[in-house]
Amino acid sequence: MIKLKSIKLNGFKSIRQLDMEFGDMNVLIGVNGAGKSNLISFFKMLNEMMSNRLQFFIRESGSAQSLLHYGAKETPMMEATLTFEKDSDVSAYYLALKHIAGDSLAFFDETLEAKLFQSENSVPVSLGSGHLETNIKNSGEETYVQARTIGNLLNNCRPYHFHDTSSLARVKQHCYVADNSKLLSDAGNLAAVLYRFKIEKPDIYRTIVSTVQRISPFFDDFELEPTGLSNNETILNWRARDSDVLFGPHQISDGTLRAMCLVTLLSLPKNELPELLIVDEPELGLHPYALNTIAALFNIASFHTQVLVSTQSSAFLNNFDPENVIVVDRVGKESRFAKPNIAETREWLENYTLGEVWEKNIFGGTPEC
Repeated sequence: MIKLKSIKLNGFKSIRQLDMEFGDMNVLIGVNGAGKSNLISFFKMLNEMMSNRLQFFIRESGSAQSLLHYGAKETPMMEATLTFEKDSDVSAYYLALKHIAGDSLAFFDETLEAKLFQSENSVPVSLGSGHLETNIKNSGEETYVQARTIGNLLNNCRPYHFHDTSSLARVKQHCYVADNSKLLSDAGNLAAVLYRFKIEKPDIYRTIVSTVQRISPFFDDFELEPTGLSNNETILNWRARDSDVLFGPHQISDGTLRAMCLVTLLSLPKNELPELLIVDEPELGLHPYALNTIAALFNIASFHTQVLVSTQSSAFLNNFDPENVIVVDRVGKESRFAKPNIAETREWLENYTLGEVWEKNIFGGTPEC
């Protein structure tokens, strides 16, 4: 499995300068506005970029000015270097995006560092400059394998957010039954994915149902049979225990709906998990018992893929090790990311939980910093 080993990121939103190594499980902690979501937003940019949607992402974000650290006047260019490791081989991808007329961004530089043919050493290979969308998919034959591998990983650094539980949320609408190969970032095709599991992977489906039942004891099962003129649509209907009434997605509590999304995501087969699974604040609307269940699923998933999750919940944090933690503090105009002092933290853990140690401001990430 190829893994993201480290990231250097300069000039993106509140992140003036970041140099961080990644493990299998990575938990960002910090107060509102510290910059946790900005790092996740960078991975969303990479994800969009690999679908030739960088310019769309810029427009959707408001402007290029809003992506550069305190605007183009202070930060005319953002840079990032991502280092990957597979079977002890290390490769890297570098990009520099410069502010241009029209309040957009263009590639000032894009470079792969990879082994060429039978060479033992990695060498930098330029992918050009001045282009508006990535050239990684247009690299020459000499770097085709490395470009494809890194391109696939960047395309699968997938952030998921299940914040929207409004009446217009896509997860509550009808979806196309055949749109079931990958769970969408907002779970808009949750019903279709669950229906596929029910038909093709009943063991996984039963595991999802039983896990949701533990979180919400009133829940009995989903009712996902296709409807519509051609039986090509489904919706997240469900049934409660000891009742023959059919309920719709608009009759699920926000917390239970988010739990259904998270349980399904974290129960995906190994070959369907993204290479880097990213979730922002999974604790929203969940009871502490449900949080413990979700955290256990995150830990299991980290055996099969890398996980990056942000949280403000001490109850959720209790389920992880201090080695998993990345502390995010806002110092002046910038976000700073750091690992806690493991030896000092372990001394405190003899008497307190990890969440309590965090609340006591032993290693930062609180409003008192």
